[in-house]
Amino acid sequence: MRKVNVNDIVDLVKEAVIRANTELGEDVEDALKEALKKEKSPFGKEILKQIILNSNIAKKEKIPICQDTGIVIIFAEIGCELKIEGDLYSALEEGVKKGYKEGYLRMSVCHPLSRRNTQSNTPVFFHTEIVKGDRLRMWIMTKGGGAENMSRLYMLLPTEGWEGIKKRIIETVVEAGARACPPLIVGVGIGGSFETAPILAKKALLRRTGEPSPDPEIAKMEKEVLEDLNRTGIGPQGLGGTVTALAVHINMMPCHIASLPVAVNLQCHAHRKIFLEI
Repeated sequence: MRKVNVNDIVDLVKEAVIRANTELGEDVEDALKEALKKEKSPFGKEILKQIILNSNIAKKEKIPICQDTGIVIIFAEIGCELKIEGDLYSALEEGVKKGYKEGYLRMSVCHPLSRRNTQSNTPVFFHTEIVKGDRLRMWIMTKGGGAENMSRLYMLLPTEGWEGIKKRIIETVVEAGARACPPLIVGVGIGGSFETAPILAKKALLRRTGEPSPDPEIAKMEKEVLEDLNRTGIGPQGLGGTVTALAVHINMMPCHIASLPVAVNLQCHAHRKIFLEI
């Protein structure tokens, strides 16, 4: 059995949240460049050029891509043959605290009612899964408030089927308009239960941007919704155009016979995520 001490994790997480906020992943950069080729609106093209330029400046100058440096969401897969020595959650929180302080990143987490800032950008929103093997794998995402606020959960009737699901996804994006900072990556969770559908949707955002689902049926659904979204005319930054979404990623699982949970988790063009394996 392999052993990992949590002290070895703190600095890795610190560097990860700084990098995530200052460097867009290659997959997102490629999706934006592809969008620039497809965009037909001159104004939309100019906005995409500015988004790409902004990303390049942030990476070069090591400054945040966006002033909203987000909440920190971590999905972790913990190998059942791995022994973690110490409190993993506390180590993640310490890494985030250090990263946001040393990286001069905006603290965006506060008490829900008093609105008093926690001054550390914690707590971390942490999801774990026990898997085979002896590795700790983590996906760290820093997610801004604009796109998160426009995300939705629907408890549909089973009779609404795929057409009802598709209608809700499109309605969510149209309602969001410019507020979610398009072009978007749209994560969708279908099935499960009231609490698992949003996690499915958020986890879908971790996939390489634009990579289709390995399930051919779901991949077809993703393509269909993406085409429909890009016919809405919302366009880059909501100012009109042919590229409203860069990608649609769908996760699906079985659900109760009386239910059809559907969650739509929107992500802005500053899709900041990073992968760690220990």
